[in-house]
Order: sequence, then structure tokens, then C-alpha cells
Amino acid sequence: MSKRKLNKRQTWRVEKIQQEKAQRAQQKEQDIHQKLQAGELGDESEGQIIAHFGTQVEVEGPLIDQQRQSYRCFLRANLGSLVTGDRVIFRPGPEHNGVHSGVVETVLERASELSRPNPYNEIKPVAANIDFIVLVIAPEPEAHANLIDRYLVAAENCDIEPILLLNKTDLIDEHTQPHFDALLATYEDLGYRTLRVCSHDESSLNELKQFLNDRISVFVGQSGVGKSSLINTLLPGIELKVGALSENTRKGKHTTTTARLFHFPAGGDLIDSPGIREFGLWHMSEDQVLYGFRELRPLAGYCRFRDCAHEQEPGCAIRQAVDSGQVKPSRFESYRRILQTLTQA
Repeated sequence: MSKRKLNKRQTWRVEKIQQEKAQRAQQKEQDIHQKLQAGELGDESEGQIIAHFGTQVEVEGPLIDQQRQSYRCFLRANLGSLVTGDRVIFRPGPEHNGVHSGVVETVLERASELSRPNPYNEIKPVAANIDFIVLVIAPEPEAHANLIDRYLVAAENCDIEPILLLNKTDLIDEHTQPHFDALLATYEDLGYRTLRVCSHDESSLNELKQFLNDRISVFVGQSGVGKSSLINTLLPGIELKVGALSENTRKGKHTTTTARLFHFPAGGDLIDSPGIREFGLWHMSEDQVLYGFRELRPLAGYCRFRDCAHEQEPGCAIRQAVDSGQVKPSRFESYRRILQTLTQA
């Protein structure tokens, strides 16, 4: 996507906003320095960001007497974009109206990072230090294979293991059962793990609970697929806001506005991310998209021509794999559709 050229007034406004941000950052640093001088900030301690609120983050401190204290923290300048799941070094501050304050000094190196492009074509991290991405799909809003593939391409390029979780199984009847069986079988054949659950039937969640324990996972998926309902069932007492589907579009209404980390009683953490109706991949290269398809990845570089477009060129290794049945035509078409979005962006 080509960048739009700014006129003089727009350029002046951008520079003015940047100056104001710099002044606020400088003032914040001065306030922090004054608190340090006054002895209001405690010793450095390691913590984890469990939520993000504009210019502040909620940091959970170390376990003390089987309990963890949370702190609403300001950030030191030049720390970059911090997200839920980040491990940080912070200093606890004074308590105000029952809220413990603090200052984040340093962010520790991330083991993994889930990112996505925002509407301004900027790549922004969503969550950090994730072990698994749980892609929640449902009969309503209907799970389309190409949308699933977009999430999987993103997960593969983040080197975070994805699993497919089919929710709302109570909405599946004898007529739609074959469709969803075939849909999940496509991904099971590729080595992806799949689970089937219903948030209204707690007995169906036993396998999911065992899988989530002792791991840090993030729930992603379209709005309306039931991520918040699942968390409400998995963690009684959390009571996340649940939104109904739009009567006109049958798409979900956004109910989660910020990523938040929750603890399971038996161990393990879960990050609930804002609903994403379409996972844009326009920031990726063609090679990254190819890498995101497990069955196409080993074929990279084996086409006769280096600039093979995998259309009608002779000696195309990918086309030969499709013709021989090694690669399913539906997955190949999904790959081509994603490539088309790159050229259209």
C-alpha cells in the first residue's frame, strides 16, 4: 500500500502532535525522578503485564504468600509498545484510593510475539510470550476456510503453535455435521490439533482445560464465535461481557476492548484478545504467505523458474503437487486468494 503524501498543514499537525508527545514523556520522566528522589518508589521487581490501558499498564507482581498484587503503572520513556504477556521490571509506588501505582523500568526479552496490522497499516503486537494460539471458530458466524488459513499463516510466521477450537457445537445438526467434519479433517491431516466444545456444556471442556493448564495461550477469532463465553465457563466469576450476533449480518459485536490475561486455578494463563473479524496479511511478503502453508513450505524453491507465479508455468512444483493430490486444491486456492490481497493492498 503506497503512503499518501501529506500537505503542509497535515505535516505541521503531525509534527505538533509529536512535539506534544515528547513534552508529555519528558514531564512523566520528571515526575518519576521526583518520586525516586522522595523515596516514593520501591525496589525493582519482576512482574507481568496482564492488561493495557492507554498510557498505563496493569502489572502483576511476584507471588507472595500465595497471592499476587497488581499495580497500575506508568511507563518509562522509549520502552516501545508493551502488550499483555510482557515480562517487565517495575518499581511499586504509593497507593491512591485503593489502587497501587508503579513505574515500568524495563521490558524483558520476548519468547514469542503475536502481531497484526492495524487500520493504519502499522504492525502492532497483540500479545507476548505465548505458547499456543487457540483459534476459536463456530457455526455462527460461519467459519470459512480462507479466514482460518489467514490466522494459521499469521501463527506459523510467529512460530506459535496454533490449535483449532470449534465452539457452539450445539448449533450443529445432522445436515451440517458432514461439512464441519470435513473442514476440521483438512487441518487434522496437516498435523493441526483440533478440539470441539460447547461453552454451555462444561463436560465438553475437560480436554480443553487439560490442554490449557501450565501453558500461556491466547484466544483469537472472529467476533461472536464465543471466546468470552468460553472464558466465563472456564473461569467462573470472571463474567466477561458477552455480545449477541447482529441480526442483519450474523457477525459478532465487539465486546472485548483490550487484551487481558487470566490465571487458571490449576496453572497456566489465558489471554483474551479483542475480536478480529478479518486477520489482514497485507504486511507480509509472498514468501511469508507460502511459509504459512505447511504443505507448500517444503516445495519452495523447487519450481523450474525462480519467478514462478504458480499459474500455468511448466515445471511448477506446487501445481504438480496439486495435480498429484499431495496438496488439496481448496488449500491452494486459499493460498492464491491471500496472495491476491497482497497485490490489491
